[in-house]
Amino acid sequence: MSLDFTAPLRAALLAADFTYDSVADLLGDTAHRALSRNETAPGLRRTTDGSPLSTLTRLFLLQTPVTREQADRALPGLVDRLCNAGLLEQSVGEVAARLDCRPYSTEDRDFWVVSDLTPGLDGAPNRVGAEHVLGISSASTSLAQLTIREPVGRALDLGTGCGVQALHLAAHCGEVVATDVNARALWMTRLNAALNQVDVVVRDGSFFEPVRGELFDLIATNPPFVISPATGERLVYRDSGLPGDRVVEDIVRTAPEHLTEGGWCQVLANWVIERDRPWDERLATWLRDDCDALVVQREVVDPATYVELWLKDAGSQAGEDYLRRYETWLAWFDEQGIEGVGFGWINLRRRTDGKGVHELLEWPYDVEQPIGPAIAEWGRALDIVVSDGDRLIVRPDVQQETLGRPGAADPDTIVLRQQRGFRRARQVDTVEAALVGACDGELTVGQILAALADLLDGDATGLRETYLPVVSGLVQEGFLTLG
Repeated sequence: MSLDFTAPLRAALLAADFTYDSVADLLGDTAHRALSRNETAPGLRRTTDGSPLSTLTRLFLLQTPVTREQADRALPGLVDRLCNAGLLEQSVGEVAARLDCRPYSTEDRDFWVVSDLTPGLDGAPNRVGAEHVLGISSASTSLAQLTIREPVGRALDLGTGCGVQALHLAAHCGEVVATDVNARALWMTRLNAALNQVDVVVRDGSFFEPVRGELFDLIATNPPFVISPATGERLVYRDSGLPGDRVVEDIVRTAPEHLTEGGWCQVLANWVIERDRPWDERLATWLRDDCDALVVQREVVDPATYVELWLKDAGSQAGEDYLRRYETWLAWFDEQGIEGVGFGWINLRRRTDGKGVHELLEWPYDVEQPIGPAIAEWGRALDIVVSDGDRLIVRPDVQQETLGRPGAADPDTIVLRQQRGFRRARQVDTVEAALVGACDGELTVGQILAALADLLDGDATGLRETYLPVVSGLVQEGFLTLG
């Protein structure tokens, strides 16, 4: 289908100032928050002036029909063309949206994202079809915040959906390839690329099949990771058709074959937590020695909570078979020995020396967003081999907290805490605290350790052997940087 309507549509959206900030100002805080809960009544009260901005907001975001006259003012000369393209439909005197066209903002530019309509507004049934193309969601924004935004040559948006990640990647990558198995999703990705005037190579196919033999500097993916029994009921955007968390495991094992030296693969994922087995022990078996890996478990939910979440996502909670599907899913979890499901991030960086560093971290605490820069810093820190002659600097955001009885000569506990990035906290002893405190770039690590040995009347060689690896750990975790 021709996309020649995208240029005039873009012009109309710009003329109406149909941007994220303008829509947010139009709706106000109350209506904006209500819309995030799928309630439109406050928004309808704020969009009655008949302006093009109000009309487009009512039409696409609030999914409310507008008059043909209002539609013509907001989309001059486009209504019939957009009806033919499947974005709109019209009846006697009225025009309604068949697809969502939503403003979306990044740090440096405004986009519009076309997807299927948001289901379940104002309590309406939210059951969706198998080929439903999800729009901007919490998952897509989470992956966007996770992705490293440094300039690279080639990037892959694996399982692109409507192309949100591809739009982000196009801003800092020389070539972007987007793949999916859903033909409707690929059409919308092409539409969104044209509408936003970015170049994206769109390919049909499952997982890495469309890019066999190709290498990328960056792979970003939010795969269909929902962990469910094979009942034949499948929503393409969330269900892979593979058992358990096999889809995520396969990506983690295969992605390194498609990465350049130093290239990253970043995955937003769910994984199984087996009964009587630590989650990190199981995921560690997926990781290859030719990759550094930072795996972060952000949340854990029990089977019942997980099943309820995804049955509601599919619009099944009001269905006659809700209890049957709930029981089937729980019974399958029990049979498989699954006691919970982890949500989190898997970050892989290719290296060819076979000495990959694997860190599996449970971190449910608040982090700075976007978190991508902190992940890139973690990768760079792995390349630093700390020696006696290095001069280190404590990161400016690191603070020291002490806990102890009033008047005590020494604190009972000393904690170093970051205020940025992962906001890690690390309990240290008095030697570590003194060492970090002395890292201002003036003295070398060897000089600081020698001074501490003199101060403590200790063995300088033994102190060096004990604390030089500790210093390396403080660099890897981002408490110290090279001066």
